[in-house]
Amino acid sequence: MPEFNAPLRDLRFVLHEVFDAPAIWARLPALAERVDADTADAILEEAAKVTGQLIAPLNRSGDEEGAQWRDGVVTTPAGFKEAYATYIEGGWVGLSGNPDFAGMGMPKMLAVQFEEMLYAANSSFALYSALSSGACLAIDAHASAELRSTYLPPMYEGRWAGSMCLTEPHAGTDLGIIRTKAEPQANGSYKISGTKIFITGGEQDLTENIIHLVLAKLPDAPAGPKGISLFLVPKLLVNADGSLGTRNAVSCGSIEHKMGIKASSTCVMNFDGATGYLIGEANKGLAAMFTMMNYERLSIGIQGIGCAEASYQAAVGYARERIQSRAPTGPVATDKVADPIINHPDVRRMLLSMKALTEGGRAFACYVGQQLDLAKFTEDTDERQRAEALVALLTPVAKAFFTDMGLESCVNGQQVFGGHGYIREWGQEQHVRDVRIAQIYEGTNGIQALDLLGRKVVANGGAALRQFCAEVRNFAHRHEVPYGSELVVALERLETVSGWLLEHAKTNPNEVGAASVEYLHLFGYVAYAYMWARMAAVAEAKRSEDEDFYGAKLATAAFYFQRLLPRTLSLEASIRAGSTSLYELKAEHF
Repeated sequence: MPEFNAPLRDLRFVLHEVFDAPAIWARLPALAERVDADTADAILEEAAKVTGQLIAPLNRSGDEEGAQWRDGVVTTPAGFKEAYATYIEGGWVGLSGNPDFAGMGMPKMLAVQFEEMLYAANSSFALYSALSSGACLAIDAHASAELRSTYLPPMYEGRWAGSMCLTEPHAGTDLGIIRTKAEPQANGSYKISGTKIFITGGEQDLTENIIHLVLAKLPDAPAGPKGISLFLVPKLLVNADGSLGTRNAVSCGSIEHKMGIKASSTCVMNFDGATGYLIGEANKGLAAMFTMMNYERLSIGIQGIGCAEASYQAAVGYARERIQSRAPTGPVATDKVADPIINHPDVRRMLLSMKALTEGGRAFACYVGQQLDLAKFTEDTDERQRAEALVALLTPVAKAFFTDMGLESCVNGQQVFGGHGYIREWGQEQHVRDVRIAQIYEGTNGIQALDLLGRKVVANGGAALRQFCAEVRNFAHRHEVPYGSELVVALERLETVSGWLLEHAKTNPNEVGAASVEYLHLFGYVAYAYMWARMAAVAEAKRSEDEDFYGAKLATAAFYFQRLLPRTLSLEASIRAGSTSLYELKAEHF
């Protein structure tokens, strides 16, 4: 059975050496009293044990058994319930939660590293608590004091879970046309009626209660997205003293039979006049829900990194042991009939691609986590506004690029195994199946690309983009770093293409949609180049301290700049080709 061992050395390298997270935390009063380097390392050590020893061993068995539905009751695979009980004892659900309500209050820079471990170990298991964490964020940010004090402590403790109920059979991306209704009641509550689909963890047997966050429309709501409100709908009603009461009028009609993440229950949820409570203001529910959605988008992006890391570990282990043919330069393992396949150029190409993309993503996730921490905790207004702008700009990149590259890496990992990669017992085919959903849910990657280019670049004239580019350029010019010139060339390509799109979007509304996916990838490769330049700078300065680790980091950086970053050339050419060819074929001719 494939094993997962958290890449602690690399996680610490990113956290402590590349970003010097403890120094950032020390100047943020809300974090300085809660976390330092030793605390972070202790949390990472324990997280590695929990994910590697408790959760990872359930990954294959959970996939084979899957979540089961019978008469409205969902049962998770064998071992999940017991593992979840141990998991919540450690407080992991509330790792970055508000300490006023039983959360641990840890920074996002640390939380993203834990999430990577969790997704790498078992994506299905990870989703149950990921949805809870996101729901808590929305409740904490927008709900009344009464709702917060009632629902957040048991959710952060992990005794209660959360779900996000947006999608309906006829309404996915276009939430403005949802049909779920909310009828006001005399006591201030609402009766929620409607059906939601694709609800992760909508029903399960892991927790005492499930708190659904549901988008619905009031009777007098305006049409479209401006008429959506957000409601808290518990599975079990909660008494005034916080104890659990009777079953609410909410039920699971079925679960989906899926390609991957089979141990995660993906539910059809029926609300039949269920009691709910308004979160935030009426008709402003979409904005409140986006607090949760943006968290989930980063989290699901990290699923791409985690799956890629797990696939990489398995592929490297196999490539070192599997012997086939002789190396092109002659025998390496002279005592054997053939050489380990890690000596073959194409296998190295696949492994290095996986390594470069996964480690680049790991650094970028920590960078986005840094912006989230600054946006939340800094007392400097200018710094907070700058961080908020970067979070808005980079969230769609993180979600889509992490998961696109995650699938590419998992496919490479499967390919390294050859025929064995297609066989269940080796684990690689499950990584491919599990990671594939990450490109689809929490807003498809095509929608993320439209959000990036249409809303975050074109709509504001590229203001946030210029801010990011200025930071990258200042780094490249301020330091004599490896690959500084290559970084600047790539950055200028991004800036030039962005300017071209800003100009052409003024006269042709199709240009944004035609270029958005290629543009997001171009942005992603440049962002990873920035990360690799930062990592290479540290590795170059400290190489004499640990030749194996820092030398490997520099070699991987060289591969990234020489073999992966040039992909931006073809992306630029594709973008500049424009939208004309997309519309030369009539719809009836497809």
